[in-house]
Amino acid sequence: MRRRFHTLDVFTDTPLHGNPLAVVHDADGLDAHRMQAVAREFNLSETVFVLEPRDPVNSARIRIFTPDRELPFAGHPTVGAAVLLAELRGPEIVARQDLGIVLEQQIGLVHCTARRAKGRSRASFTLPRLPDGCGVPPSDAALAAALGLDAAEIGFDRHRPAGFSAGVPFTLVPLRSPAAVDRIAPDAARWPHDLRVYAYARDGAGFHARMFTARSGIVEDPATGSAAAAFAGALMRFDAPPDGDHAVEIRQGVAMGRPSLIGLGLEVEGGALVSASIGGGAVILCDGTIDL
Repeated sequence: MRRRFHTLDVFTDTPLHGNPLAVVHDADGLDAHRMQAVAREFNLSETVFVLEPRDPVNSARIRIFTPDRELPFAGHPTVGAAVLLAELRGPEIVARQDLGIVLEQQIGLVHCTARRAKGRSRASFTLPRLPDGCGVPPSDAALAAALGLDAAEIGFDRHRPAGFSAGVPFTLVPLRSPAAVDRIAPDAARWPHDLRVYAYARDGAGFHARMFTARSGIVEDPATGSAAAAFAGALMRFDAPPDGDHAVEIRQGVAMGRPSLIGLGLEVEGGALVSASIGGGAVILCDGTIDL
């Protein structure tokens, strides 16, 4: 059976920048084994499969696969799928106003807002789960060895390595400068199999970040929304932002030649994070069919 697919570049307004994404439509009837094989074929950091929603009031159900496993939630597939569905199903609406998209994912319902302004398509979503602390990070020496850095480069201000998850667990590693982030050279021989590192440094008013993992079939990811979601936990722990709404810009993918810009929104009340969002642009790059 021939099924449509699109590819997009996400967390960018420029083709061939950002994080590539494949979206396969009308995926009902495909089992997990077949979806995994298709994701390996595309060999992108994630491939989305769009299915009929279980509840017809929702926009779609999606399943997200890396080249080697399924994820319960991921940021750039959510942004990309929301932009694509809005442009395909309601182009006239999204051109004049925000359009709500509700995606059923393994983590639960993910509420998105898509819009097109000045020819640029964007989407944001409210985190279905706020970040929680998880696990104990390796020692500074072990992290430095895995990243090819000096242990003295780890940490700045009050920021220390920490584990957080908003659906996907990450070890968040603060580094003293953007230059240190750019110098990371992972040592596969010293990299624990289950280590998923999000390294970051302050860069002006925002942050400069890279994400590495030995899992998922992808060594480095150009833009990682689920890591930015987890990063909200580190910001709350180490920066303790005051009550109110906060907008944080995160640049990622620069060292890969895939510059990406992720918008992280925080809503703080009584010193606690009560809501957070991830947003960015997306560019539809190509479309076609695949026999499955």
